[in-house]
Amino acid sequence: MGHKDTIAMKDFSTIELNEHLKNNQPLLLDVREQWEWDKCHFKNSTLLPMGKIMANIEQLNKAQETVIICHHGIRSMQVARYFDSIGFENIINLRGGIDAWAKQIDTSMALY
Repeated sequence: MGHKDTIAMKDFSTIELNEHLKNNQPLLLDVREQWEWDKCHFKNSTLLPMGKIMANIEQLNKAQETVIICHHGIRSMQVARYFDSIGFENIINLRGGIDAWAKQIDTSMALY
């Protein structure tokens, strides 16, 4: 009754995210490094390397649905937990990262 779940963050598999993106346009926030982004990235995603998040946190909308993407889902999970802890309301971590996406959903993507 009015009880807010402590974790607002969601953890999606590639299949769940692929379905979700059919009807939603969340911010796709890629927290990898520039050289990784240059190899492969989601169309329409925004690059914000993990080390630059603190300096740019004010530019992000805490209410906007945001999918956090990295290579294997480790860095994105750390960022997702951090965002959750500072009051972001609608965070989705891509489990397995862009590597899993390239293997399971978009096989035209480069692997590295």
